[in-house]
Amino acid sequence: MSAPISNTRTKPDKVLTDIATYAAKYSIKSAEAYNTARLCLMDTLGCGLEALTYPACTKLMGPIVPGTIVPNGAKVPGTSYQLDPVNAAFNIGCMIRWLDFNDTWLAAEWGHPSDNLGGILATADWLSRNAVAAGKKPLTMRDVLTGMIKAHEIQGVIALENSFNRVGLDHVVLVKVATTAVVAHMLGCSYDEIVNAISNAWIDGQSLRAYRHAPQAGSRKSWAAGDATSRGVRLALMAHKGEMGYPVALTAKTWGFYDVLFKGQPFKFTQSYGSYVMENVLFKISFPAEFHAQTAVECAVTLHPEVKDRLNDIQKIVITTHESAIRIIDKKGPLHNPADRDHCIQYMCAIGLMKGNLTAADYEEDVARDPRVDVLRDKIVCVEKKEWTRDYLDPKKRSIANAIQVFFKDGSKTANVAVEYPIGHRRRRKDGIPLLEAKFRTNLARRFADKQRVAIYELCRDQKKLEATPVHEFVDRFAI
Repeated sequence: MSAPISNTRTKPDKVLTDIATYAAKYSIKSAEAYNTARLCLMDTLGCGLEALTYPACTKLMGPIVPGTIVPNGAKVPGTSYQLDPVNAAFNIGCMIRWLDFNDTWLAAEWGHPSDNLGGILATADWLSRNAVAAGKKPLTMRDVLTGMIKAHEIQGVIALENSFNRVGLDHVVLVKVATTAVVAHMLGCSYDEIVNAISNAWIDGQSLRAYRHAPQAGSRKSWAAGDATSRGVRLALMAHKGEMGYPVALTAKTWGFYDVLFKGQPFKFTQSYGSYVMENVLFKISFPAEFHAQTAVECAVTLHPEVKDRLNDIQKIVITTHESAIRIIDKKGPLHNPADRDHCIQYMCAIGLMKGNLTAADYEEDVARDPRVDVLRDKIVCVEKKEWTRDYLDPKKRSIANAIQVFFKDGSKTANVAVEYPIGHRRRRKDGIPLLEAKFRTNLARRFADKQRVAIYELCRDQKKLEATPVHEFVDRFAI
């Protein structure tokens, strides 16, 4: 006779309750976090505006049923779409992530915490428009910035010690969890409802990393975060309606997340939730490149003047790097599409050496067809420097170090140019902010006339005024 299976319900997993407690009750005190969140808002929306120039992105956007306009729905910046919050979250999330140019967090797991803005902004805008229609007070942009800080923190703190990529799962699982928690609180869910919502985010089937790696890296990696943040909104809305949760979603024997998807290992945590992630987040300012290669491309651009007229004389190019870069973007063989190319360190550095720059357009077919690109790629070898691998994981450093040295057929060579911290790192924030603002101005100019562009930019530069602005009024400034 088989042993009876206990059907006694237990208390929710501590991971669930810790996230819910933070989302619902923690008060952000850090002025630096709010200022960085403002910069992050600017940069993230700017990245989305640039993506709107790419048909591969815009073909996925808009209402599910063409022509649908939702009364008091969330508006999608840079477009004329007004949608339900779930679909609006997908639209915003898709355009934000399309070009791989928004912020980054690197740890045991990496990802892009500003992906959560899709769900946060769509929900806040929808709630604000309906509040105004009902004669109530709308949410303000400070609420959005608070949501951003908390979503960054949830995603980033879990990522510090827990590698989802090593078990084949994509980092967007953390976008879904973070969006679910923050949006559930934004909707007015009770504490128990927030726990229920978060549990369903972990119960969901999770995305595999198959679309990020050879031999089939593809465009799903550009819309996966939009999918995750929109799913977070849906799960939060369901919890708000009273849908039940699953208290041991992680720890249930045989059937829980740990046993099914995490090789039976529980999550590890070295710090509690606060505002650390937003304060230390990495901005992609210089290049739309997978972040492990940001400093490598900077090295390549530095070497460009010295090598641009000697490309045919190159015998070998050595990239000294860290383990994660080798595991994720050290790639040989054919590259089939832009998504494949922006995750190949050899391709990105070849373009930097050849052109002295790297833009989103450089991943397109017309550039990739240049025969010099693959000739240079074949001459590049990647070598790990153990010290840089350790520094990459050191919470006091979080470096993303790379170096490039070019060797010529006549026996001469360049200096070994090294960069440990990219321009978007906290250690280079002073140098990076003017460039981030310039990047935002450039992206605004892609979509808006002078008067509208200037109004948006001036509002975003004024911390106090921005925080006090009702969400729907802020989003209306981005209307086409």
